Parts: sequence; C-alpha cells; structure tokens
Amino acid sequence: MILRSFVLVSALVSAAPAAVHQGNGIKIGEVAADSAVIWTRLTAAPEANWTGTAFVPPSSPGGAGPSAAEIEAATIQARDSGPAPAAPPGAKAAKKKGGGLSNAELRAFVLRADPDTQLPRGRTLAQMHGALPGAAGSVRVTLRPADGGAPIETAWTPVDPARDHTRQFTLRPLRAGVTYRVRVESRDPAGAAGAVVEGSFHTAAAPAVAAPVKFAVITCGDYPRRDDPANGHRLYESMRRAGLDFAVHTGDVEYYDKPDPWSTSAALARFKWNRIYALPFPREFHRTTPVYFTNDDHDILTNDCWPGQTHGRLTWAEGLAIWDEQVPVSPLPYRSFRHGRDVQFWVVEGRRWRSPNDAPDGPAKTILGAEQKAWLLRTLAASDATFKILVSPTPIVGPDRGSKNDNHANAGFRHEGDELRHALSAHKNLVVVNGDRHWQYFSIDPATGLREFGCGPMSDVHAGGYKPQPGDEAIQKFFRLQGGFLTVATKPAGATATLEVRHHAVDGAVTHTVTLKPDGTLEPNRPR
Repeated sequence: MILRSFVLVSALVSAAPAAVHQGNGIKIGEVAADSAVIWTRLTAAPEANWTGTAFVPPSSPGGAGPSAAEIEAATIQARDSGPAPAAPPGAKAAKKKGGGLSNAELRAFVLRADPDTQLPRGRTLAQMHGALPGAAGSVRVTLRPADGGAPIETAWTPVDPARDHTRQFTLRPLRAGVTYRVRVESRDPAGAAGAVVEGSFHTAAAPAVAAPVKFAVITCGDYPRRDDPANGHRLYESMRRAGLDFAVHTGDVEYYDKPDPWSTSAALARFKWNRIYALPFPREFHRTTPVYFTNDDHDILTNDCWPGQTHGRLTWAEGLAIWDEQVPVSPLPYRSFRHGRDVQFWVVEGRRWRSPNDAPDGPAKTILGAEQKAWLLRTLAASDATFKILVSPTPIVGPDRGSKNDNHANAGFRHEGDELRHALSAHKNLVVVNGDRHWQYFSIDPATGLREFGCGPMSDVHAGGYKPQPGDEAIQKFFRLQGGFLTVATKPAGATATLEVRHHAVDGAVTHTVTLKPDGTLEPNRPR
C-alpha cells in the first residue's frame, strides 16, 4: 500500500480535490520520428474499488447444470497455470465423488450462463473488487519539447462514453530524437477542473542518425497472475529501471476466458482492462515509456480464436472494438516503425484475417492474410535498416506443443509457416521476437537459419505448458520455464553496429544473451 501511494503521487500533479479523475493513467504509443499517440480515460474515482466484493462462479437459474461445488472446484483449476490454491471442502468432496467437472465442461457451462450471475445477489459491477467506472468530461493534451520550442496543444475534447470514456490523440508534427513532456488535463462536463497526469517520451531518431536503441518485449499478463497483489506485475518496475526507449506488448494483455470474472460480455471485458491498468506498476510504467501493442487471442475473445466466433455474449466485433478503444492505435493493426539508422521493427496482427484453425492446410490457409503478408514482405525488402526485427504475437519457428494448431510453428499452418521462414531468413540481419508461449526460448530453424526469441510471460506463476522434447536441441538453443521479458538493444560502432538480445527474469536479471552482427553472424551465446 505504501508503494501504491508513492506511485500515485509521482503520476498526479494536482493535489486538490478533482471533479473527474484519470484512474487508469495515460498510455503513450505509436511513437515515430514525427508523431505519437496519447491515450487516456476519465474515471469517477482516482483509484479502483480495491475493497470491493469478489466475483463468484457463474450459476444457472433454478440450479440446473453442474453443482456449485463442481463449478467452484473446476474454477480453481482454471484460474491460473501455476499452483492452484486449495479448493474449499465442499468442492473437494464433489470432485472426488463425482469425478469432477472437466475444463471443457466448465467452459461450455460458462458460455451458456448469464454473465451477471458472477455478481453476488444485489451487487452491481461498480461494487466489485477492482471496478473503476468511467466518467463524462473532456481532456486536453499538451506536449512541450524538453529542449525548448513551441508546445503542441490539442483542443478540449470530450471522452466517448460509448468507448468506455476513453480518448486518444495523434499529435504531429513532432521533431525527431527529442524528449517531450506530456501533460494531460481533464475537466467535468460543467468545466470544473479534474486530475492532471504528466509524463514524457522520446521521439524516434531520424533514419540517418546512428543512435543507440533499447526496447523490451512482453506478453501474457492477467490480473489473477500478477506477482505483487497490491501493485501489479513486478516486471514493470524491472523494465522501468532498465533504461528503455520503448516497449512492445505482443498480446494477451488480459484473458477474457479466465475466471474472476469470465468476460463473456462487453461490460466484463472492459472491466478487466479498467482493473489491470488501475494498478500502480503499469500506470507508472506507461506514464514515461511508450508501448506499441498488438493483440493476440485472449484479449480479443478466447483461446485460439478466429473471425466470426463468440465468447458467451461477447462478439468478435465487440472484441476488436474494445481492443481499439483501450490502447493507442494506428489506422492499421499491422505497421512498421523506424528508430534511427540501425533499427526498424514490424508489428504484425494474427487474428483478424486468419483462416479457421481447423481448416485443411494448404496455399489458401493463412494467419496474416494476403494483404498484410504482401505488405510485410514488400516493406522488409525496401528497408535499409542495419537490423530488422519482426514482432509476432505467436511463434514462427517454435518448437511448440504437439497439441497446438494455432500458429506458424504448428502443423495446421505449415504451408504459410514454411513460406514465411524461407522469406524472412533471406534477411540475414533479421530476428523474430514473439509472445504467446508461457516460457522463454531462443530457437534457430534448422532448415532456413531463421532466429526467434520468445519473451516468456509476465510472471513466474504464469509460466508452464511445455517440457522440452527429444530432438528439440536441434532447434531450441535456450529454454527457461519462467516468466520475464526480452530486451533488444543496438550498439552503434562507427559505420556499423551490433544487436544484443537478452532474456531477463522478472526481477530484471539477465539469463541469456545473443549478439548479432549486420551480416547475420552470431556471437557465442552467453547463458547466465
């Protein structure tokens, strides 16, 4: 609690009572040499309802379906991938006597149940633990160059109640390689002053400038599996101390298909965003570190999803719309950013244009879709950056579990996977960094030489799901079944540079390092 109070003081500059609040802080994103996007949300309170009522497992009217004890026992098992807390006595007895409710049976029941039965009788969503309702009002953003010069100021603009009381601004023109101070003001509909949040960011260097760049790559972090209950994921503090220029989130920001609550409605999906970004660690991190986001499956709808599916009452269209309202976005979800002479990275999206996972594999089956894939290959070929980094939500090299059929490392998408591995490996100065998998790894595709780094989940309790198999050593050169993050850093040296990719533990300790030269030569790995 002491740390939570400290973070709030550092982020909010107004100590006077505010008419409206920015309880989710700000997010700075899509930073280029000449532009940036600033996101905020107006809230009715400065903090989430941390003393609110806990959610309960869903139920059926009239007691139809599984018993409460069976549902509770199965919910405990579904809650996280780490050690589960002990089930209550009634749940243990039911599981032992009746064989228990399988994960598939539980999820089928959840999808049929009324989402609101997860609220205890007589309670509203605003009264639940972690709730942070939105509020009407307007916001204004001011950017001031730290080295002097004229500020850039937006007009006062209302937040959008249909978009969870959020608003985001694209600000341009900015100057390359300059630190900007950010000030986000708020006011209520009557004009009374609200909370002010201040932050900062550094624009990308111009393409001709040999500037060092350092960024982090993260994935998979939901509220129940945070490792500091009061403040959030400790990894944010480790990254904040790492001297980053920016970070990339590869998706699974939240898990709609996990309990507490199961987000089978748009209201419950938004609830999870509001709750996790009310925590102090992510709020403080986002205030001064730009983050580029791409979605995966759990933060759009459900595990391994594809277009047209639903998750209870949550539709595919709602899932996409909620994503676009909750993070800084560009007109297209696939895009590329240049940071100086030595770094260009590409962010791809793997859900909106994909074929159904269960469709037969072949030339027509795709994850990226024809337009995105053509854009990727065309812009990679056109780039003269010293190093090229492809940010993928899911693996391209792997290896992965044999039961999976959702990514380019799986048999179900082998045709496009082979196509991509051969095309990408033609760029000897390219590496893939990816999320999705709940372990850290470094792999080299034996057929093409393509290199891939999996960043791992955001906490150790979130790690799991894979055990190295015989033959993996031909592909996988580093494996660690723990949480953490990647850093990718360039070190200019005259007319050339090197690229250093490091795996870090949650506390920031370096566990593995690979250094790449522009000609594709790898320096020896240095396990820690």
